[in-house]
Amino acid sequence: MKKDLLGIGDLSAEEIHLILDTAEAMREIGQRPIKKVPTLRGKTVVNLFYEPSTRTRTSFEIAEKRLSADTLNIAVATSSVMKGETLVDTAMNIDAMAPDMIVLRHPSSGACHLLSRICQSPIINAGDGLHEHPTQALLDAFTIREHKQRIEGLKVVIVGDLMHSRVLRSNMLLLTKLGAELWVSGPPTLVPVGIERLGVRVSTSVDAAVEGADVIMMLRIQHERMQTAFVPSLREYYNLFGMTAARVAHAKPDVIIMHPGPMNRGVEIASDVADGPYSVILEQVANGVAVRMAVLYLLAGGAEEAD
Repeated sequence: MKKDLLGIGDLSAEEIHLILDTAEAMREIGQRPIKKVPTLRGKTVVNLFYEPSTRTRTSFEIAEKRLSADTLNIAVATSSVMKGETLVDTAMNIDAMAPDMIVLRHPSSGACHLLSRICQSPIINAGDGLHEHPTQALLDAFTIREHKQRIEGLKVVIVGDLMHSRVLRSNMLLLTKLGAELWVSGPPTLVPVGIERLGVRVSTSVDAAVEGADVIMMLRIQHERMQTAFVPSLREYYNLFGMTAARVAHAKPDVIIMHPGPMNRGVEIASDVADGPYSVILEQVANGVAVRMAVLYLLAGGAEEAD
């Protein structure tokens, strides 16, 4: 693999399969009585999060600790960022202390690419603005493959706020690269112009989109990224685009329901769907640790060690 993991677009299909296969081995570590291996002993990983995060930050930290890395979490709210220090200066100062990896989440698209050019340390993108969230797409693919034994030829439908979702962008790149038939659905105001050119089918009718689906992935409405009103009301949004048991019935009987979190119950998904037998939402969270362990291991030179 390359020095950094900045986006799915940088990965070949072979590299994606390598990460997923490595995650299979890493998941076994999490099932042991003592969930720890010395793989990254002596390595230091800095988690630099400029945006709130529960699943991603906790998942990376657990992954790092299970690989025996020394983990440093920088709370931006109590750092020199609050004194006006720029991202570049913060990163260069951290890099000067010679960490082995930096995991960055930032509200600006391209922030990880900027750091990759100025830092010696490998950079892992934990979400940058509206751009990408590569480890989320990898854990989604891992979960799909676990349930369906394949990704190629599956009908995957992604529903919700398509305009503001970096999860959508990473999943579009990954799932189409691995041969899935990808459909997207959402309010016309939240469908990016020209999205069809990226190899996906677009439908403003959720019922039509989920017909015969193998996988349904719901996305949250990201109010924090909206400057204007994109939907009339949350109640109307739920009535037209919320995933209910009646809508799930249009999909295949063995459909799986996914959500990257955090969920807004009663807005994009009904509670009986989120907690129902077809939901794999908590499995996604669990698989995130194994996938991030795999990414950390491979970027630290695991692939070369295995050769």
